[in-house]
Amino acid sequence: MDNKTKEARSRNMAKVKANNTKPELIVRSMLHRMGFRFRLNRKDLPGKPDIVLPGKKIVVFVHGCFWHQHDNCKKATLPKSNLTFWTSKLSKNKLRDQEVKQALIENGWRVLWIWQCSLSKLQTEETKRRILEWINSDKKFGEIGLVDKNA
Repeated sequence: MDNKTKEARSRNMAKVKANNTKPELIVRSMLHRMGFRFRLNRKDLPGKPDIVLPGKKIVVFVHGCFWHQHDNCKKATLPKSNLTFWTSKLSKNKLRDQEVKQALIENGWRVLWIWQCSLSKLQTEETKRRILEWINSDKKFGEIGLVDKNA
């Protein structure tokens, strides 16, 4: 049972941002300091990627571990109330992510998912190293999350 009224829950959910989230700002700052220039939320690409490096044909999505259900991540636990709703919603998010990834790859784009859990202050240097390593590789898809799945 939810401990908030329907109206209070609605106000809470309305405050959840879609763009310019703290994790996105961290990644954008990292990329900028590494010398990359990029575009944001290009509407002409599937999924409106958070960050687009057009010259390298790379798109970056900064995923919240809860909203995109990062596998084996402690931040991706399901709420205890309204389980049917949340299971359905979050499953659809994961399915849409896979469809968007496939469409982008088929159109010649390289896709990088950076998970929120990899952006803690303790992880930033490792995350920067992994981002740069992936950008300099020829991989079509990559994910950067916590290495230790128990963390």
